Amino acid sequence: MEWTEINISVLPQDADKAGDIAQMVVPYGIYIEDYTGLEEQVQEIAHIDLIDEELLQKDRSRAIIHVYISPEENPAEAIAFLSERYTAEGIDHKIETKGCEEEDWLNNWRQYFHPTPIGEKLLIRPTWRDNYDPGERIVLNIDPGLAFGTGNHETTRLCLETLEKYIHGGEKMLDVGCGSGILAIAGLLLGAKEALGVDIDQMAVKTAEENAQMNGVADRFNVVCGNLTDKVSGKYDVIAANIVADAIIMLSSGVKNFMDENTVYIMSGIIDTRRDDVVNAIKNDFEIVEEIADNGWVCLVAKAK
Repeated sequence: MEWTEINISVLPQDADKAGDIAQMVVPYGIYIEDYTGLEEQVQEIAHIDLIDEELLQKDRSRAIIHVYISPEENPAEAIAFLSERYTAEGIDHKIETKGCEEEDWLNNWRQYFHPTPIGEKLLIRPTWRDNYDPGERIVLNIDPGLAFGTGNHETTRLCLETLEKYIHGGEKMLDVGCGSGILAIAGLLLGAKEALGVDIDQMAVKTAEENAQMNGVADRFNVVCGNLTDKVSGKYDVIAANIVADAIIMLSSGVKNFMDENTVYIMSGIIDTRRDDVVNAIKNDFEIVEEIADNGWVCLVAKAK
């Protein structure tokens, strides 16, 4: 099968906003090429000055967002949507397309993910990257497959940084909409006693199980396919939901059933324009105890009233 690769060229300062808009087109992820901070990133992650000549020749003046459209989708419709939204947002852009075989798509996206330090304690390492120096950081090995969750997006990073504050050792954790399992696995590596992940996507469940095995925490991590109310029972010390605003609004009343007075509920995936919608929807059941924002995304930490 031949997929359509859509390459969107934008100014580096518009890359995150343009990426968020592109994420609306496909549910399985986008990949952003941005070499504006190449030297700093290599120094921070690998602690080396020598950079491959091919990388040094990359265009630093533009960022490229890669979107892949399956044969069943309509590329023209996606391009029209993207162009309309970018124009409305005042984002200077150029869109090009090319065909690629399914095998190429499944492999090419990997080149855009690199070892990434998160917060004070973690280093997220894609399994195909070997050139890195973790220093004193805990290495979380991740193969996202087609499931969302590499640690590169602000929403996941906000969750991971927040987990560092609330995982002290011995906690029982619930990861709602677990995707690749990155949050639950991070919680376990940070000291949680056990974790349960739940996701409606069977592919995500399979990926999360494989990632847990790879990180040596499979004996403490149970992953189930289904919705929250059907598959979850008991009480948890930390609950994380890195999904989207509407799903958080829909699920939060059910989440309260798995909380006690000391449970911390971490909600991310909330674009800033939807922050008030979420807060107003949950204010009768939850008290917001912390709020963190990054580049147009909001992470809320709450406790049950």
